[in-house]
Amino acid sequence: MNSVLKEAVDCPIPTEAILVERAKAMIPLLRARAAEVEQARSVPTDIIEQFKQAGFFRILQPRRWGGYEMNPAVFFKVLMELGRGCCSSAWNMMILGIHTWEFGHLDPRACDDVWGKDDSVIVASSYAPFGTYRKVDGGYIINGRWPTSSGTDHGQWAFLGQILLDENKQPVDRLSVLVPRTDYTILDDWHVFGLAGTGSKSVVVKDAFVPEYRTHSLADYSMSDRGDTYLYPFSQIFYAAVSSAINGMAQGAVDLFIEQMQTRRDTTGGGKTSLSPYVKDRLGNAVARVRSSRARILHMMHETTRYTAQRELVPLDERVPGMLDIARVGRESEEAVMLLFKALSARGIYLDNPLQRILRDVIAAANHITQNADDTAGTLGGYLLGQPLPPLFYSRDPLPAQTTA
Repeated sequence: MNSVLKEAVDCPIPTEAILVERAKAMIPLLRARAAEVEQARSVPTDIIEQFKQAGFFRILQPRRWGGYEMNPAVFFKVLMELGRGCCSSAWNMMILGIHTWEFGHLDPRACDDVWGKDDSVIVASSYAPFGTYRKVDGGYIINGRWPTSSGTDHGQWAFLGQILLDENKQPVDRLSVLVPRTDYTILDDWHVFGLAGTGSKSVVVKDAFVPEYRTHSLADYSMSDRGDTYLYPFSQIFYAAVSSAINGMAQGAVDLFIEQMQTRRDTTGGGKTSLSPYVKDRLGNAVARVRSSRARILHMMHETTRYTAQRELVPLDERVPGMLDIARVGRESEEAVMLLFKALSARGIYLDNPLQRILRDVIAAANHITQNADDTAGTLGGYLLGQPLPPLFYSRDPLPAQTTA
């Protein structure tokens, strides 16, 4: 047993510092296997198992079912480290690991269904509401194909998105419904140029019954007796987890760029490439983008934790700008990696240079719906100008426009 895994066994309730150090210790291994992961189009089971043994899946898991129930910022910091090693592996840890937080919003019966016999069971997801449903006594019958279920090969259950309609076929809620692996098949349709190793295949469901207690609203944000860790809005925690993984990917590009430039020589004069003012300028500006993105994520968590720690809901005046803090990470990470890549010249395009893979992975990650900085900026601008917020995102019920002075 290596030292990291031994420590995980010896210290069942680790501190934040220990968890972050475990993630940092995995960077060399993840970096060494990143090409293998991409070629396999899936993260190997043994890497997921190491994440399990390190305790990463328990960070956000409710204590009642064997978890640590920690502040989500701890999970974000772990993702920021893992992303430096292998983008696809960090993405799988992010997607599969954030679901343990979602269980803090569920009926305890749903948690018992999943973790009653084994509290290490992994849950996958696809929240895009592409399926159909029929309301029946006690729940729903669902059908359809849900795409991009990252790491779904490792899941024994899956959360699937569903839009609920009223009698006039108008949207009234966004649901997350929980189905067991026996109720769906996996369609291997993940053939992409970036994040290829995430194994984000489609989930296909035919006539599966989902009891009401295995569903919850993604749009509702109201007080309940759930623990402090679960009082944040769903969108804030899920979206910020995505951004944290992307931030780690960009930091991984910075790490590799520094290593390559420390030994590289200019092909014309033979001097050290690192002495070029343009190389130094690009590196400095890339680092600024990565650091500011990380700082915004953690600052947002610090500010919103002031409310949840007092068992208060996060107010809209924090939530709306916070979503733009989150969404800009993809764009700034993409800009940071491109700044570095352009300084590599022709050496950067070879497939054995890991920076080109990180570039492709970051571009793909920045296309995730959580990184839509354009619409999110417009939402914030409109909110500040007294305009209404988009329906079924900040609340299940209609929200009044902000009053302006």
